[in-house]
Amino acid sequence: MISMFRNFAKSKWAMGLLVLLALSLLITGGTQMDVFANLGPRNVISAGDRSVDQAQFRADFERVRGNIEQQQGRPVTIQNLVDENVHVQYLESQTQRLGFLAWAWKAGIRPGQEVIAKQIRQIPAFFSEITGKFDEERYAQALAQANLTPEQLEREFRDEYIQRHYAAALFAGARTPRIYGALIATQALEQRDGRWFRVTQDMAGRAGTPTDAQLTAFLNENGDQLRRPELRTLSIIVFGNAPGQEVEVTDAQVRERFEFRKDALSLPERRTFTVITAPNQQQAQSVAQAIRGGQSPEAAAQAAGLQPTPFAETPRAAVTDAAIAGAAFGLAAPGVSNPVQARVGFAVVAVSAILPAEPATLEGVREAIVQELRGEAERKLVFDRVQRFETARNAGRTVDQAVAEVGARVLTVADVGRDGRTAAGAQVNAPPQVFETAWSLSQGGVSDVVDAGNGQYFAVRVDAIKPPSLPPLDEVRENLTRAWVQRENNRLLRAKADELAGRVRAGENVAAVAQSVGAELIVRTGVQQDEETQTALGAGALNGLFGQAKGQVFAEVDSETAFVVGVTDAIRAPAPALVAPVAERIRPRVGQDLTNGLGDLAIAAGGARVKAENDVGTAREALGLPREPAAAPAK
Repeated sequence: MISMFRNFAKSKWAMGLLVLLALSLLITGGTQMDVFANLGPRNVISAGDRSVDQAQFRADFERVRGNIEQQQGRPVTIQNLVDENVHVQYLESQTQRLGFLAWAWKAGIRPGQEVIAKQIRQIPAFFSEITGKFDEERYAQALAQANLTPEQLEREFRDEYIQRHYAAALFAGARTPRIYGALIATQALEQRDGRWFRVTQDMAGRAGTPTDAQLTAFLNENGDQLRRPELRTLSIIVFGNAPGQEVEVTDAQVRERFEFRKDALSLPERRTFTVITAPNQQQAQSVAQAIRGGQSPEAAAQAAGLQPTPFAETPRAAVTDAAIAGAAFGLAAPGVSNPVQARVGFAVVAVSAILPAEPATLEGVREAIVQELRGEAERKLVFDRVQRFETARNAGRTVDQAVAEVGARVLTVADVGRDGRTAAGAQVNAPPQVFETAWSLSQGGVSDVVDAGNGQYFAVRVDAIKPPSLPPLDEVRENLTRAWVQRENNRLLRAKADELAGRVRAGENVAAVAQSVGAELIVRTGVQQDEETQTALGAGALNGLFGQAKGQVFAEVDSETAFVVGVTDAIRAPAPALVAPVAERIRPRVGQDLTNGLGDLAIAAGGARVKAENDVGTAREALGLPREPAAAPAK
């Protein structure tokens, strides 16, 4: 066989094949030869040596959704966030962040392991409430509850340290030009003179009662704000038992399970002890002698400069070091063990209390076993119904026929929105997956069976769809009339203010214009921009006075029912001696604002340097959505 291949390799046919292969590589660039390119998970974000795959992006975005739900106090679906473009905003921010971190690590900003360990040991949740010392067991439990591994936590701390370290260096090196502070101080201390008067609604006139034609036109103009969302009527097929129906559990089943799990249900022997680890055997022997001499384990450890580790009512299986477990449970009574070679150093174990094993009794664990058996039976019953439902559907049964055949239940929810709220505003108590699934169907469509987690399964049928629509005029007449009148009043007020300002711009004296409409002329000199002045004069007057050049006319909104029309008469710059100290006081704040802007630019530049990029389509697929959003219907 080998000789045959060798002969073929020397033939003219092999040379011809090599030529064809070379030509194909020149034409395609070799891209078609990467047969493994599409295998494995695709990255949503790629930034240098960092990346985020679809599973991680989904998990991270679920945490974002959970935080938003907690802030808003209502359920929020993935589709809700995608509709608001939150997924793209989050994707862009994470891409820039990972790109900057990849660049910073490559540039040499790398915190040591001891720095990260020190930060971890400063978190109160990782400390024992009894001893006040770092507790490895509490550390592991807290990470498990947060669904994090130690590596992930250390990476988060390392990334946070890199960002803070870079920001501190950036702030320390940034120097704000003095002219920045001088400009702001000059503006703050500048004084202006002006004259103005208030234009009220009574001067402009008021709108009358709108006609139905005017309200209808106004309703159509504001359709985006007033249009009702799409509502759907759903039939939710539930495969669990109805509330109050429980699976029967016999006494024989309980006894059989008890006998099977008797050893696991029993409490093993537990001991309370303290472990003191020394670097060498001689020091460990000295600590053991000190404890036997009457010192407490804590005092003996402190005298030797060592750290004691307490274990309260701990079973042998919970002690990970076999040598320490043997020493702690090898003593027949409370006392002190001889030094033993542990994984790290030599350990002395001081046992202070022994709790004997407690065999389980049937009566003591009966209720727990009943609940366990009942839960298993209910899950089996649900799964059996699901299988028989799918078999019936595949055989051509309708939804109602399949439901009746397997004993499932149908819950009807009328006029519910995509966010799970009914037309009346009530929140439907159903998993978010129900509504995500329902909005992927057309009218009359039936979904496959969906696993909602925790042993819950459902299918959904869309019975009716009410498209988005404007409410009837009579239903919103009162609020619509109020809004229309307010809009027309604002229009009349703006027109009157513009008319009076136009007369002043045409050369008429501002005092004469104010007198013509019965308004009081207000004259102020030496006005400065500060909160006290704004409270006394109003935002409209202050904005107009400081928003114009000398001799120019202004017309500004003063409130919902008034405008101010006036003229800026004079502008006086402050004395340099007054500007200098103010400029120096505000320089640090200006520097901080400047540094924040530089930080944003640095993050973007770092991402660009490592060519950080993301794939929105892959992100949508990770969230269970089509790669491309549905095209908007043609108008």
